[in-house]
Amino acid sequence: MDAELGLLLDGAFAWQAEALCAQTDPEAFFPEKGGSTREAKRVCQSCTVKAECLEYALEQDERFGIWGGLSERERRKLKRAAV
Repeated sequence: MDAELGLLLDGAFAWQAEALCAQTDPEAFFPEKGGSTREAKRVCQSCTVKAECLEYALEQDERFGIWGGLSERERRKLKRAAV
């Protein structure tokens, strides 16, 4: 990867270094089917990069896990409402 692309990626994903989920148990953000999302969503509520996280998940069409405080189902619903 050339240096310019590396800097671009660092800038585009710099928000991840501030994400509270990076400092907690990752399994909370990817619960088993039917498992509770409560703990992950609680962490997201106080995260300063929640909006960036949700934007990333929507752009990348993330299909699993809690991103930006929303579950897969909630993100699908949000995408449908935006169309």
